[in-house]
Amino acid sequence: MTYRMTSDDTADVRFTRWRIIDLDPRMRIVLAATFALVVVALSDLMALTLAVLVAVALLPLSGLPAKQTLKRMAGMDGFIIFMLLLMPFSVPGTPMFTVFGFAASWEGLWQAVEITLTANAVILALMCLVGSMEPVTMGHALHALKVPDRLVQLLMFTIRYIEVLREEYLRLRAAMRVRGFRPGTNWHTYRSFGYLVGILLVRSLERSERILGAMKCRGFTGRFVLLERFRMGERDWMFAAFIIAALVILIMVQFRHAIA
Repeated sequence: MTYRMTSDDTADVRFTRWRIIDLDPRMRIVLAATFALVVVALSDLMALTLAVLVAVALLPLSGLPAKQTLKRMAGMDGFIIFMLLLMPFSVPGTPMFTVFGFAASWEGLWQAVEITLTANAVILALMCLVGSMEPVTMGHALHALKVPDRLVQLLMFTIRYIEVLREEYLRLRAAMRVRGFRPGTNWHTYRSFGYLVGILLVRSLERSERILGAMKCRGFTGRFVLLERFRMGERDWMFAAFIIAALVILIMVQFRHAIA
């Protein structure tokens, strides 16, 4: 039995070929940093709106689950809501309305909207470009970008063992509950949590010494041996050109009045 590829199948294959996770990690890190710097420098609402649309366009190509990613974005926006409510009252300018004698200004509202658009564009772009990258791959890419070895090792160990520390913290909390500890607003609670943090730091130090000893026994000399060699391909250059073109358009929109 033979199978003939239809036009829909061809489109699916072409779509799966253009996944961000298949692109050069070095380029993704550089583009993410460049995108963040350009967007943070923008102040025009139209340019910032376009930046958000560019970040949203990256989401289908990132391989990240859209629903879960948007939920994380909504969680971040939950903190920004307080800024949206308070900033119009803290920035002087043309009043919109007055609440209990406090005037809300249009300038404060626009600044709040500007910060919201900037945060959403930068965070979503970082999640799409860098958040879909494996920690080990990120460490190798940073090393290839000539980031100091100590910083790269610190990043990789932090990502590797942050969950181990979390499990240790949960075990200590469970032991406290078994012994009848119930948190409250008193000195006993504050002192108990202080002991908890101290014990966690001591156990973390002991574990780090054991890990270092195990690594030295396996021949670790302070540098990781990288078996992967990154190479820029045609798709990488095309994707980089697309992001750079989008950034140029954002800058032109920002300065469109000066250009005109």
